[in-house]
Amino acid sequence: MGPNLLTNYGEAVSMILFCIGFANLLLQKNLIKKIIGLNIMDSGTYLFLAEKGYIEGRVAPIVVDGIQDVNAYINPIPSGLVLTGIVVSVSVTALMLSLTVRLYRRYHTLNLDEISMRLKKEGL
Repeated sequence: MGPNLLTNYGEAVSMILFCIGFANLLLQKNLIKKIIGLNIMDSGTYLFLAEKGYIEGRVAPIVVDGIQDVNAYINPIPSGLVLTGIVVSVSVTALMLSLTVRLYRRYHTLNLDEISMRLKKEGL
């Protein structure tokens, strides 16, 4: 392991999380497991953005004690992107889960291959 990996361990962990989620999304047949894989991918992305936005020795961009020097604060944009992404992710997850419940009620399975075969039999 090189020195860059040890200093950038947060980025490495975020890449590992993204790869685990992506592999789960591609390889699983169960729809619930696919949704979990997508959420793991989201978490890896948010961790990466949070790691990139953090600068050691700096504080949140809230002006306190009259310090207005730009170099005293971190960049607030990655934090805002992470918060916005989390809100969108929760909404998308809720929509995917509700559609999964509807599919289960109709086809009595969560296996994507079986659902696709039944759709072909129905002629849709």
